[in-house]
Amino acid sequence: MARLILSDKESWACTTHVLKTHGDDAPRFVAERMGALALEGDAEGIATWKAIARRLSELTNLTPKASNQH
Repeated sequence: MARLILSDKESWACTTHVLKTHGDDAPRFVAERMGALALEGDAEGIATWKAIARRLSELTNLTPKASNQH
């Protein structure tokens, strides 16, 4: 299988799409995707999704969470 290499811009685009599509479940979705690829033995796919996971972590750590304090 050919290695899919995402540019920085593509990586961020994929990450924001996953976050917009899956919201708070985005980390679980990414983990499930990586698990499925691991079962298939797709190392390149896992590497791609690991990059998305890193971006997701960066993005969610920068996004302020709604406060439940009144």
